[in-house]
Amino acid sequence: MTQDVRVSDNAAQHRYEISVGGRVAGYAEYQDVAGARMMPHTEIDEGHEGEGLGSQLVKFALDDIRSRGLHVLPMCPFVASYMRRHREYTDLVQPGQRGVFGL
Repeated sequence: MTQDVRVSDNAAQHRYEISVGGRVAGYAEYQDVAGARMMPHTEIDEGHEGEGLGSQLVKFALDDIRSRGLHVLPMCPFVASYMRRHREYTDLVQPGQRGVFGL
């Protein structure tokens, strides 16, 4: 049986959350700074590692950041790695900062 997976922006806690079966299974923290959304940390509960939830969470976050017209600072290694594998998000990082994140 497949459980219901939902991703949302919990603005009150400054993080994107991914829930499985109504329970938070992971999150990606953010801080807004000068027209950019800095993403310092992403975490998925041990019981859900390897299920692709981290990728779903980061994709949702990057799509949301794009829709808001913001840039991203992928300080979290997982977010930066995701962006290296999905080059369609490279434009979200300012050109002068892309090298710092290997983009």
